[in-house]
Amino acid sequence: MTQEKKNGKIIAIITMIFLFGMISFVTNLAAPMGIVLKNQFDVSNALGMLGNFGNFIAYAVMGIPSGILLQRVGYKKTALIAVAIGFIGVGIQFLSGHSSPEMAFAVYLIGAFVAGFSMCLLNTVVNPMLNKLGGEGNKGNQLIQVGGSFNSVMATITPMFVGILIAGSIEKATISQIFPVMYTAMAVFAFAFFVLLFVQIPEPNANASTEPIGKLMKGALKFRHFVLGAI
Repeated sequence: MTQEKKNGKIIAIITMIFLFGMISFVTNLAAPMGIVLKNQFDVSNALGMLGNFGNFIAYAVMGIPSGILLQRVGYKKTALIAVAIGFIGVGIQFLSGHSSPEMAFAVYLIGAFVAGFSMCLLNTVVNPMLNKLGGEGNKGNQLIQVGGSFNSVMATITPMFVGILIAGSIEKATISQIFPVMYTAMAVFAFAFFVLLFVQIPEPNANASTEPIGKLMKGALKFRHFVLGAI
């Protein structure tokens, strides 16, 4: 392996670890945002947590399509699509802070769902990609553990970060006070996109499937443990 390829691989590994953290960062942003939404728009707790619900319902809706996309276009393209969608999702949430009071809540919920779609795609691709970049085997699994640890750290930091930004009574907090979090998320997504675009990523399944989508979906349902686990 040339020095240039080795350096590119190291950058790709670091980017994947950061994406592990971004999954947790964006997902856990929904909970404190729910409290901000509840107070800013004077809605019930249930409506305030719709952003959290929208983020996670995207997993149920997009889980199987994510797997199909991964098989059809490969790991690198799937990761690029996921990162681009993540940027768009957080961007829509950012726009909710500039929307009219009548539209802001709905705009935020749309952004939460789009961001959830991205997180679903990233969850599908980052684990096997990081394992492959690490050379598979024990080293690859160790890198996954590093990524998982960073994911957990970000889950702890995100609510604290939001609390620091509010720096006062949460009852008076607004979406606009959370903008620095969104700037950070969009910057990381943009950086990750360009890194993935220019770095060569090994493809575990280089040959794209030519099977119809319906057949691919039925194939997953043939596994009894998968069905029971889903239920």
